[in-house]
Amino acid sequence: MANWRGKTPLSRCSWAEPFRACSALVFPTIHIIGNAFIAPGESDAYARSMDLRIEPGDITTIHVDAVVNAANSRLLGGGGVDGTIHRRGGGEILAECRQLRETTLPEGLPAGQAVATTAGKLPARWVIHTVGPVHAKKEDRSDTLASCYRESLRVAHEIGARTVAFPAISAGIYGWSMDDAARIAVTTAASMADEVGGVVDEVVFVPFGDAATAAFEAALAEVNASR
Repeated sequence: MANWRGKTPLSRCSWAEPFRACSALVFPTIHIIGNAFIAPGESDAYARSMDLRIEPGDITTIHVDAVVNAANSRLLGGGGVDGTIHRRGGGEILAECRQLRETTLPEGLPAGQAVATTAGKLPARWVIHTVGPVHAKKEDRSDTLASCYRESLRVAHEIGARTVAFPAISAGIYGWSMDDAARIAVTTAASMADEVGGVVDEVVFVPFGDAATAAFEAALAEVNASR
């Protein structure tokens, strides 16, 4: 991995109190113990637990240990979330991406895989780059999209990131419907609690806009109801 050591680890997120109260009311946290959800406030008797929650807005301003970048395979920046992360994070991110391309990823990062770099000037400590698939009408690429979330959480576990923020990977110009993208994001993250919980304490979904927020709320409610 690129040089990420040397920064002081972030503590648990410290949001402004008025926003915390509003967010807790509108977007409640869902607690997962292994494969079972429990209500907030109930006893957590297991080590491998993980919270899922929604915080709509700009992922580059989120105070978490790691933010996930919806990158392209070149790892050299682009449009959308990718471009914004590179612009606001500064040249350190691009420098480490270029180092990866010159060493371990000469052909670029394959779709569904993930790799971490510094977060540069962002509030986070790391950026985890993952490449989402383009939606195809004649081919089901859902598992590749799910792999983006699985592999990003595995990288987060490996580097010791306790809090991880995700955008809506592959939604937008990659053609995935927001409802389906949100469903895959939430169900995949929930399924990873047994594997990464205990290191990764919290997954934050950061939808941008009302439609995306509604899709993630519905997906979270559906997964919760199915448990």
